[in-house]
Amino acid sequence: MIAVTGIGTVSSAGVGPAALAATLTLGEPAARAIDRSEGFHGEGSARLAALVDPRHIQPLLPAMEARRMSAPSQYAVVAARNALAEAGLGIPAEPDSSLAIVAATALGPASYTQKMFDQVLDEGPRAASPALFSECVANAPTARAAIACRAAGVNLTLAQGEAGPLRALARSVALVTSGRARAVLAGAADEMPPLVHAILDRLRALARPGPGKSEKARPFGSGRDGFLAAEGATLLLVEDERVAVERGVTVLARIRAHGTCFDPTAPAGRWGTGTMGIAHAIVDSLARYGLAPDAIDTIVSGASGSVEGDRLEARVLSAAWGGAPLPMVLVPKAVTGEYGGAFLAAAVLLLAGIARPGAMGVAEPDPDLAVGMGRIDGACDIRRMLVTTLAAGGSASWVVLERP
Repeated sequence: MIAVTGIGTVSSAGVGPAALAATLTLGEPAARAIDRSEGFHGEGSARLAALVDPRHIQPLLPAMEARRMSAPSQYAVVAARNALAEAGLGIPAEPDSSLAIVAATALGPASYTQKMFDQVLDEGPRAASPALFSECVANAPTARAAIACRAAGVNLTLAQGEAGPLRALARSVALVTSGRARAVLAGAADEMPPLVHAILDRLRALARPGPGKSEKARPFGSGRDGFLAAEGATLLLVEDERVAVERGVTVLARIRAHGTCFDPTAPAGRWGTGTMGIAHAIVDSLARYGLAPDAIDTIVSGASGSVEGDRLEARVLSAAWGGAPLPMVLVPKAVTGEYGGAFLAAAVLLLAGIARPGAMGVAEPDPDLAVGMGRIDGACDIRRMLVTTLAAGGSASWVVLERP
């Protein structure tokens, strides 16, 4: 069986799983105002984002090391080192070809890409900086983390939108199971610069303030109007459970099952209508691992407050359970926001009992979703959870995590 033995995370809550667990238990996102001074945002636009405070990572990343890294690369390096330390491994003395990294990104190093395009537009193509270009590519964070941690094994970057972090976790299981890696750092890294925030807002993807209404993500809620944009990095240390036990390290979660599918009805960048196709894929994948929906006691949903995305997710879950009442449903993205991978860390922290679930229930559920959200009990004992996320554009991923 494959297990999670370390969590490295950088988020608006701070650095490390303890900081994130405290924010999750509190139930309120650590959001602050985005910089609107460049004039990208329109009137009435979203103002908040779950942003990483640079002061949290500066002591962990010397200036000489950080000066050539984009923000997501910095987050990934700190998260990778954090995960290795949490798992009791540390950084290898020499390059280790059995240590792999698989991380997703939805947005890539957007700020460096913006800088390079500004440079080319202002000064011409010959002025393009090689230093900027090397950090514009989507795989820069995983490459930087590999160098910093001497991870000389498989190095993969996935671009599957909101579903990317769970796909990265599933790929890590395959690498360890096949013997291609002894251990894998699996997760995601993203940044949320003002330009990207403004674009998401203009696409009406973000929650906005309004008369008598705060700017807040409301997953599965009747008043939802978008998600809270976030940034950061989360990397889980994934390895064979028997090896972890022999090392005497605490196993945080066992990865019992995983699956992915694609919704062909989804237009590029939008949500599809393939409810039954996704639901059948979930049920079939559970069956391959000897599980049925009624074996799940908790659902950690990737619902984020998206009007269309949450509707599709609710219908998929209802169909997968055949219309029967769902178990307890938790929505960490109400706290973590969308992007940056903190959602992935939240699922493990909830299973391990490090974060309490009571504050992550569905507030004022939308009756039009026709899905019962189950009971919320802050003292409940989670044993087996389904973690699921759908992405705009059709990608879908899920994993089943068990308490050892």
